[in-house]
Amino acid sequence: MVELTRGRIVESIHLGAVAVVDVNGKLVASFGDPEAVTYLRSTAKPFQALPFIEREGDAYFKLTPREVALICASHSGTDEHVASVRGMQEKIGVVEGDLMCGAHYPYHEPTAEAMKARGEKPTPYRHNCSGKHTGMLAHAKLRQLPIGNYLDITHPVQESILQAFADMTGLPADKVELGTDGCSAPNFAVPLYNAALGFARLSDPRQLDPKRADACRRIAQSMMAHPDMVGGPGRFDTCLMEIGKGRIVAKGGAEGYQGIGLMPGALGPDSPALGIALKISDGDPDSRARPLAVLEVLRQIGALQESQLGELAAFGPQTLTNWREIPVGVSRAAFQLKRG
Repeated sequence: MVELTRGRIVESIHLGAVAVVDVNGKLVASFGDPEAVTYLRSTAKPFQALPFIEREGDAYFKLTPREVALICASHSGTDEHVASVRGMQEKIGVVEGDLMCGAHYPYHEPTAEAMKARGEKPTPYRHNCSGKHTGMLAHAKLRQLPIGNYLDITHPVQESILQAFADMTGLPADKVELGTDGCSAPNFAVPLYNAALGFARLSDPRQLDPKRADACRRIAQSMMAHPDMVGGPGRFDTCLMEIGKGRIVAKGGAEGYQGIGLMPGALGPDSPALGIALKISDGDPDSRARPLAVLEVLRQIGALQESQLGELAAFGPQTLTNWREIPVGVSRAAFQLKRG
């Protein structure tokens, strides 16, 4: 999907696959194998929030749309993000010690450097998944369920999440492959086609049960209205949703995964909602392939104009330089979508 050149030849490549699916289940475009089964990782977060929002948990605990976005986030661990997670927990009646996500230094490098300079160790609040885990704790509290084992796959919270995810992606729950995420929560592997279908339905849920449809709208609208909560300064999801201006919902995941939802009308009058699921096969450890490939998909299907691509140029094709800043090659997309 992506290649890097040096001089006149291609030096390195990133393989991958993508599926573009409309809300009616039609495979609109693809590259590679749209039936490839792989884990969504953090791309699953909007679906993991769904049964809690569907039960009106956000209204019960008086959560704001900004806080709903944080439940769906892989946040950067800034002081603002930590304050927001702490504020949510005060409303819900849980504490940092209830989180089972672990701890890591913030993705936001200035925050991480400041912490290290003052000798401060990261706590679970700084973990990118602390918002998601706080939402799971809220879900358990809402239903008066135990919170000490909220990550167990047999816990009613996780059972509800699995069923909602399966419903949204058009699969029986027993056909969803289960694994354990980096934050210790259950995670799901499904074909790219099905994940893309889930994002299309998230973007236009009119065919769903009214309660679920309303929850989907609240999640998507919260994420698009508060992209700074979903990611953070300079993060791809945040920048893409800012440029999208209410037409694009984006959620990336570890190991080179990306989910995108395009709202109805995003490609022009009467265009249907679309879902996109993309996977870079090698996991994209340097994050140099996934954003570039996503932008190329959006360019080819007409979801972004040249001016918008220009605003996202930091994530697109690059001139590669050496340690003396001498240009030596380029990074570029190397694929053409197959239509239908």
